Amino acid sequence: MSIRERLSGNEAVAYAIKQINPDVMPAFPITPSTEIPQYVSTYIANGEMDTEFIHVESEHSSMSAAIGASAAGARTLTATSSCGLALMWEELYVAASDRLPVVLALVNRALSGPININADHSDSMGARDAGWIQIYAESNQEAYDNFIQAYPIAENPDVMLPVMICQDGFITSHGVENIELEADEDVKKFVGEYDPEHFLLNEKEPMAIGPYAVSNYYMESKRGQRQAMLNAKKVILEVAERFEKMTGRKYGFFEEYRLDDADYAIVIIGSAAGTAKAAIEEIRKTTGKKVGLLKIRVFRPFPEEEIAEALKNVKAVAVLDRSEMFSGTGGPLGAEVTAGLYRAGSKAEVVNYIYGLGGRDITVEDFERVYDELENMAATHEVKDNYRYIGLRERGDR
Repeated sequence: MSIRERLSGNEAVAYAIKQINPDVMPAFPITPSTEIPQYVSTYIANGEMDTEFIHVESEHSSMSAAIGASAAGARTLTATSSCGLALMWEELYVAASDRLPVVLALVNRALSGPININADHSDSMGARDAGWIQIYAESNQEAYDNFIQAYPIAENPDVMLPVMICQDGFITSHGVENIELEADEDVKKFVGEYDPEHFLLNEKEPMAIGPYAVSNYYMESKRGQRQAMLNAKKVILEVAERFEKMTGRKYGFFEEYRLDDADYAIVIIGSAAGTAKAAIEEIRKTTGKKVGLLKIRVFRPFPEEEIAEALKNVKAVAVLDRSEMFSGTGGPLGAEVTAGLYRAGSKAEVVNYIYGLGGRDITVEDFERVYDELENMAATHEVKDNYRYIGLRERGDR
């Protein structure tokens, strides 16, 4: 039975870590994820868990230690944000290519420069091609639930890939919300024990992890990673189904909100989805316009075909990115959704918006304007600018 509580997103993730009680946690502090290792180290000091906490000198060392521990056969995690993730860059690729099921609690924060400590998705989106599974949360509840599901996904024999559990810095990480926690014994049973088939400390199977790969083998290794990512789609849904049976809370690749009859849809990731939902209710109540939302939960593996199916009946789609890609077409989410709709033969008009960089607010009124613009695009079939900004301080505001 669920336990009602009020926690911040960082507290919720730390509580999930306590319940799972992994073997090793190397960590180095960086705002706004610092609280996660702080809470975990307090649990350890109080004797509430027996995880080996490793104080390291940098985030690069943190991921290096996580790789070593995981390679040795230990259930391992770490936490970071922004520039901390950037300092791990080399090791992110190593963890994924070595097929190590490390879990990373990532509290999304803008990457420098200029220096900024607030939420956007430039850190995780910059690492989108590193080979990690990426799962995003709208709320503190989702951050908690996603973390509990992370190890059963990562450690599945058909997957064996690291997982990034992402939430928006300060918005959810430090904001306190009502939350439902599961009983310790239920979480432990759900996650299970980690029993790797291959690991360095197995004296019966001498092996190397992360050897040099000559040209004759490197491509096959990458193809193997891709297959694992494809396998993860099925596993993610299977784990979500088991989680729903335990908690009653349903998860998938994305959430469809008022999308069944929608003519105009927004696609978005993260906490701003809550504001979009408020705008949808207001628009439907006051104007009767059929507007809806597709909130992406799983960005890697990217559920291209499923997204296209969910959006097949809409007339116009706005894809909102909280990360700048400096491409000719928009942001990373916009590029992938647009490509997926094109390959599916969609006739919907598609436009990409950049919003919320460096923690800039997005409001109900902003979403209402986006839906108005989508209605106009659907009527005129004209998309004059596919690379737009919301709330930019310049003439025209876009």
